[in-house]
Formats: sequence, structure tokens, C-alpha cells
Amino acid sequence: MMALMEATGLEKGGIYRHFRSKEELAIEAFDYASQETMRRRLIELEKCPDSVDKLKALISSFITRTAAIPGGCPLFNAAVDADDGNPLLRDRAKKAIRRWVKALETTIRKGIDAKEIRPEVKPRQLAVLLISTL
Repeated sequence: MMALMEATGLEKGGIYRHFRSKEELAIEAFDYASQETMRRRLIELEKCPDSVDKLKALISSFITRTAAIPGGCPLFNAAVDADDGNPLLRDRAKKAIRRWVKALETTIRKGIDAKEIRPEVKPRQLAVLLISTL
């Protein structure tokens, strides 16, 4: 909260006036941080000529690019930290990770269709493996 107060120049009451609860503030902060982080990490993918290069670029980007907000990956942080304390945030983090899995699955399927990736590769399993490894 102190960092948010410093960044905005507002007191705690001034911040909470814009949100119904701490949980709502956490969700808004998560949405912003996760969207900005993913945007920064995915920006280079459109330049990649094929699916394998897109997957490599995603991995490289995850390793080399810092998150939009200091403190690590907002998806992973929220998934780990929001266990029972904020069920709405936990659900939001789960949905964001599912979207990430789906995006990777789509890239992998396109690679299989284009014969860039072996046909026996299971898109969902590879997507989950990549994310969990990161």
C-alpha cells in the first residue's frame, strides 16, 4: 500500500475511495500488471516467421524482459499468493493462466498444421510444460 500511496501521491483513504474493497483494488492491480506484462512479452512474437520461432521468442522474452511492474510475474505471483486470502484474485489468476495455455496451444497446433512441429506433440501438454518450466 505504501508504494501505491507514494506512486499516486494519495493517502490510503483517497485510494480506497475509488474501490469498494481491498480485493477489488488487488484485482484491478493484477489486471493492469498482467496485461502490461503479457503485452511486453508477446510484442515480438508477431515478427516471428513460424511457430517454433514464436515459442522460442516467448521463452526468451520471459527470461530476458522484466515484468511491467517490478516484483516478478504477476500471473505466477497472484496464483501463488492469492490461495485462500482473495478467492476473486485467485480465480482471475487462474483464468489468465488458462488464456496463456490456450494461446500457446494455438501456436503449437498451427506449428503442427504447418509441419513445423512433429504431429505426435500434444499441444496442451507442451503448453503446460513450457509455462510450468518458466
